[in-house]
Amino acid sequence: MPTEKVIIVGAGIGGLVTAVQLANRGLEVTLLERAAIPGGKMREVRVGGHLLDAGPTVFTMRWIFDEIFAEAGSSLTDHLRLRPATIIARHAWSEYERLDLFADQERSADAIGEFAGAAEARGYRAFCTQARNIYETLDKTFIRTSRPSPLGLMGRCGVRGFGNLRGIKPYDSLWQALGEYFKDQRLRQLFGRYSTYCGSSPFQAPATLMLIAHVEQQGVWLVEGGMHQIALALANLAQSRGASIQYGTEVAEVLVERGRVAGVRLADGNSIAADAVVVNGDPEAISGGHLGRGVTKAISRLTPARRSLSAITWNLVAETQGFPLSRHNVFFARDYAAEFNDIFHRSRPPREGTVYLCAQDRSDEEKEPPSGTERLFLLLNAPARGDTYPFDAAEIEQCEQRVFSFLEHCGLRVKRRPENSLVTTPAMFNRLFPATGGALYGQATHGWQASFNRPASRTRIPGLYLTGGGTHPGAGVPMAAVSGRLAATSLLADLGST
Repeated sequence: MPTEKVIIVGAGIGGLVTAVQLANRGLEVTLLERAAIPGGKMREVRVGGHLLDAGPTVFTMRWIFDEIFAEAGSSLTDHLRLRPATIIARHAWSEYERLDLFADQERSADAIGEFAGAAEARGYRAFCTQARNIYETLDKTFIRTSRPSPLGLMGRCGVRGFGNLRGIKPYDSLWQALGEYFKDQRLRQLFGRYSTYCGSSPFQAPATLMLIAHVEQQGVWLVEGGMHQIALALANLAQSRGASIQYGTEVAEVLVERGRVAGVRLADGNSIAADAVVVNGDPEAISGGHLGRGVTKAISRLTPARRSLSAITWNLVAETQGFPLSRHNVFFARDYAAEFNDIFHRSRPPREGTVYLCAQDRSDEEKEPPSGTERLFLLLNAPARGDTYPFDAAEIEQCEQRVFSFLEHCGLRVKRRPENSLVTTPAMFNRLFPATGGALYGQATHGWQASFNRPASRTRIPGLYLTGGGTHPGAGVPMAAVSGRLAATSLLADLGST
């Protein structure tokens, strides 16, 4: 009979949410994290004496976190200071081609009309309606369901919902679907970029990812003090509910006895017994043997060809000139197909790639830029080859030259100094997150079946559960939080049935 002692491996968002929910139900929860701080991929780095976000920079679906804190008898606003963004993102294709998307849908439609014409504005309104329909169809029937399947999805939609399910065109690629709404290729690029939020190509990802547009329109939030404050808030909440968090503690093996989980062995050789273990890490760490041979068969192995995007990132403290940066900015390369062909088929950084830039000291509608230096985070998508390819200094330097030359083409000049710059490559991401090759989003969402192929909360080994962006429902801060809730729900249900 279980004594309800649970170990959680990894203090990413999924693990932290699981800890909050289980501790709040009275279970004895110990969270083990090899780093010195919580957050996982929600990293914070120090550059030039300043702290910068070095992972996720966009906070959406706030209501999920409101629910998590409320369920634990607290309030999100007691822990975080949030401000809604007016501008979702600023986009550019050259020094003279710029387009802002706003939280206000009609304001975005007007901006699109001025940028590309009235027909494209009408297409945008129709696109927003379809994005909302997709989200409302899949929210409770897929996203919040612990073990999704195509038949199960149809069953949960029911007779009335089946028409909506057919209407979301899951067999079309996102790029194909966008062609029904936008003739201007720049707009197809802009909305096709939503596929990269889960590490995928718009030419292979399903049209269902249009739902991300609706999610952003429900609110993008700026977190005072940076995104890492979310992880700290969840850690504090978990501890206030009785969870124990041990930092600087690496788990070397998940122990299995008589066919079910028995606890963990630490890197220092000590063992801790438990009735259940929740792993908040990439599923490949389990199937690849990084947590012991006894659990390698717990889930199916992911081949490197199915990995999601990795990235080359730059954290800078630098002066900027020219382009009027907002908080979130995207600079699009012209040939989108070539960019993703380079990454997914040629397995190399794109020769001309789209660059995301988060100006962390900017508000969304600031008229005057910060005086002096400011904190910048830049991201270029790259192949997840960090376990097999070194990404040497010369190659990274060439890539950096292309990136900053491209930004100058778009009107942005960045005065950077080596001592105030930190570069992270796929090889470095692979060291931070073992077994991933540097993939930042688990498996790529390519094809209609991909979303159903992500590992679920339960594994084949009783007592072993999964959470995190590599598991269902997918990548991103709110989805990782949902996975934490699903892991806790599954574990509690299993305890209740024993």
